[in-house]
Parts: sequence; C-alpha cells; structure tokens
Amino acid sequence: MKLSIVIPAFNEVESLSHLFKEIEDVCQTHQIDYEVLVVDDGSRDGTFDEIEKAAAVNPKIRGLRFRANCGKAAALAVGFRESRGDYIITMDGDLQDNPSEIPGLIGRLEAGADMVSGWKQKRYDPWHKTLPSKLFNSVLRIASGLPLHDFNCGLKAYKREVTQSLTLYGELHRYIPVLANWNGFRVEEQTVHHRERRFGKSKYGFARLFNGFFDLITLLFLHRFTARPLHLFGLVGLLFSGLGTLILLYFAGVWIVTHDLHIRPLMLGGIASIIVGIQFVSLGLLAEMLNQRFAPRDFPVGRFTKNFGNSST
Repeated sequence: MKLSIVIPAFNEVESLSHLFKEIEDVCQTHQIDYEVLVVDDGSRDGTFDEIEKAAAVNPKIRGLRFRANCGKAAALAVGFRESRGDYIITMDGDLQDNPSEIPGLIGRLEAGADMVSGWKQKRYDPWHKTLPSKLFNSVLRIASGLPLHDFNCGLKAYKREVTQSLTLYGELHRYIPVLANWNGFRVEEQTVHHRERRFGKSKYGFARLFNGFFDLITLLFLHRFTARPLHLFGLVGLLFSGLGTLILLYFAGVWIVTHDLHIRPLMLGGIASIIVGIQFVSLGLLAEMLNQRFAPRDFPVGRFTKNFGNSST
C-alpha cells in the first residue's frame, strides 16, 4: 500500500464524513492506493459510530478507539504502529487541514525528503491561539536549530522508517520534526492551505503552553545529556561549589586582615552552596552509573541507512 492517512479524532462527529469524502476524491483523482486510519481518542459524541458507518461503505477506512482520552501523541503512536503504507500522512479531523495537499506532500517525499512538515502560513485561528504558537515556534527554532516555521502543524508526511524511529508520549507530538531531525532524517517544510473550523471548537487550552514547555525541557535534556548526565549535573555542581568557595575565601581574607570573624548569613550561604554543589556532582555520578548499567547498547532505528555489500566482511 502506498499511503496511510492517520487521523487522530476527539469529538469530531460532524467533520469526519466531509473529510472522508474529500480524501476519497483526491486519492481517486490522483490514483493513489491509500487507507484511512482514524484513532478515536475517547470521544463522547458518536465519533466512533461515524467511523464505523463510513468503514461499512468504504473498506479503505479503519478505526481504532481509546476507552478514555489519552492525548494526540498516544493516538499518533498507535496510528503509526497500525498503519500499512509506505508513506504516512497525518492530519487533524476538524477539516482545517486540506486533503488537496496530499499529492504535493507525496511528491516531496518522492523527491528525497524523509519527512515534510506543513506550514500554515496564513492561519484562520483566533489570536489567543496564533500568538502563543508563534512564540512556541520561535523558541523551538532556536533551541533545536531546525529552521521550521510551524512545528506543530497537524498536516505532515513521513516515510515509514521515520515513524518507526519515533517514541511518542505526553505532548511530544509537538516535537516530531525535531525528533526526526535528531535521528538523522531529512526534514523539509511546505506551505499548506489552512481552513477555518466549520464544526465544534478547539480542544486545546492555555494549559498546553505549560505542558509543551516542560516537555521541551525533557526533550532537550534527554537528547543532549542522556549519554552524559555528569556533564549537566557536574557543571551545575561546579558553579555552586565555585560560588561557595569564593564566598569562603572572602571571609578567610577578612579574618587574615582583621583577625575578627563573625558568622554571617553570607558565610552560611557559602557553606550551603558548596554542599549543594557536592550533591549535584554526586547525582551526576549516580546517573552515570545507572546509564552504564541500563543504557541500550544499540543505536535507535533511523541512524542507519541501507547496507551495501557483504555485511560479513
């Protein structure tokens, strides 16, 4: 099968029938062998009934259902695992992503890209969604070094080996382009048409900003320091210990000059700083010991390209 279209859906009963029809028209027009895999993320509005009704008419449509709302990352992870296409395209179920972009995204993959991330250059969302999104994209662009404009666009295209290299949980679906890039894949961006929401309302609130920020810290830490935790904890420990040592050296100088020394809050702060520094270094050493004991001894999927020649030589 050439293409799998993975659609996470949460309370999108009004939108899905229209989306299925648009996908069918585009794929038939361009003679694309496809399947549609909809992951119902614990909807309570009859979304899965709509999926079952559509699947009874069109055998290319399949549905999976979570008993409770598990989040978009979990829905994508299951969709990637159960998909059967050589290429995989993800899109949201709210009709804001346009299926007419499918042929162009496939063309970019066939031209050499491993992953193509959509860029909603003109968005039809309220300001309280677009402004935080611009801030998020700017911070992530600087932190990751990947020059994309829209990291969290739902419309993306992948080669299968990219999705096999991803481990998604929490809010990590926002960072899929970064994860793919760190795994050595070629990530490109393409401007896509964004549409106004026709049915329902957005499922994301302001809490996603805090969740996304914490996940970004986790992501950067795991990428940069998983194999060398002492480099992080040791650096912090040296800073604390160095500051405490300077404070105590100052008081030692005062005592040498004046022969008069009293315990002051700053002196206690210097002692505490040295103790905290030692604790950070110890934490880093413990992390290194655990890393040596439990760290995987193989590279993740995606770090290798095709093997040519005799592998036994």
